[in-house]
Amino acid sequence: MPAAPPFRSFLEPGQFVLHPDHPEWGRGQVQSAIGHRVTVNFEHQGKMLIDASIVALTILS
Repeated sequence: MPAAPPFRSFLEPGQFVLHPDHPEWGRGQVQSAIGHRVTVNFEHQGKMLIDASIVALTILS
């Protein structure tokens, strides 16, 4: 059985996102996205490391 390709987040630094389980954190700006590890700076929570293979952040347009 071939190995699955490594997870790659579609998020890019500078994008604004919301955490679906924590709307009280407010809007967050992606600081970095390396593999499944996404660092986001949220308005009311500060900098958080998110596992994008588990949490589907909502991109704001």
